[in-house]
Amino acid sequence: MDSPPNTTNGSGTLSLEAVRRSADPLSLPREHNTVALVFYGFIFVVGVTVNLTALWVFALTTKRKNSVTVYMINVALVDLILILLLPFRMVYYHQDYWPFGDAFCRITAALTLFYPCLALWLFALISADRYVAIVQPKHGRELRNIPKAVVACVGVWVMTLGGTAPLLFRAVDPDRASNFTSCAKLHGIADPRLLDPRGDPVQAVRLAFFFLLPVGIMMGCYAVIVDNLVHGRTSKLKPNVKQKSVRIIVTLIVQVLVCFVPFHVCQLVLLLKDPSGGGEGGGWSYSTWAAFTTLLMNLSTVLDVILYYIVSKQFQDRVISVILYRNYLRSVRRKSRRTHTGGSTRSASNMNMI
Repeated sequence: MDSPPNTTNGSGTLSLEAVRRSADPLSLPREHNTVALVFYGFIFVVGVTVNLTALWVFALTTKRKNSVTVYMINVALVDLILILLLPFRMVYYHQDYWPFGDAFCRITAALTLFYPCLALWLFALISADRYVAIVQPKHGRELRNIPKAVVACVGVWVMTLGGTAPLLFRAVDPDRASNFTSCAKLHGIADPRLLDPRGDPVQAVRLAFFFLLPVGIMMGCYAVIVDNLVHGRTSKLKPNVKQKSVRIIVTLIVQVLVCFVPFHVCQLVLLLKDPSGGGEGGGWSYSTWAAFTTLLMNLSTVLDVILYYIVSKQFQDRVISVILYRNYLRSVRRKSRRTHTGGSTRSASNMNMI
């Protein structure tokens, strides 16, 4: 017989956390719950503000729309889908109990995994758009137009929905043992073993098609763009077009490296790991690295503000106007405080003279 895991503390007594983890190895540590609540609260407040502003600017106030505008609208939409799911995750982390039922747990987990798949393909479309603008400017009007951008976006939405829909119908469900009062499918999204241990080939195909392929397209576009810029083959382009394209490229590269590469590398490592290995739960235990990379993936919904700022002059104006308005309010408050303080001081002086 295997010996039970060591759950004693320094004094030789069992800690409450150790007992809880021993009873349910898929449960989340208290530290993760606290960090996740703070982090997702920040993401929700900032992300809703940023992406609603972007959606308003690109969809309603931008007069001269183009292909990039269409891509930005889709980026803001998919960001909002993920962000609006965060309050349900926060309730789960706060209560350590999933009160919304198994069906919504499946939907939430599937949409959470749907986000990086679609976001990377949208980034690939933006990269291809920059490639055409810089390397093939003669074909710009033919390839970079709103109808083609809409068709491309609809295509990646349908493709990604089709690729993540099977997650709604998992044959093996780790939450069944807890009578669906947990949502291990949600906090285990970075661990393919928690999705379906028998679905490794499906997970491998998904990693290849929704990570390696779009990232490969991005890197290929960037390599050709950089080569053309270095060798001066883009002399006919306006300097501001070149500068804007370079900023977009750098922003996308940094965002992919910070938010998406660690998440998918973690998935690949856990996919190759033997799910019947040692440790609590026969290998189905909490993974700190998986949780951390999931947090980084969610951070992308906030970092998109940099992309919006670079792409749109209207978005820049909105952000600057908000900042100036806040500074104006602060200056008014400071003046009112000074006036109030000065009036109080003069009154005190008059009282002393009397």
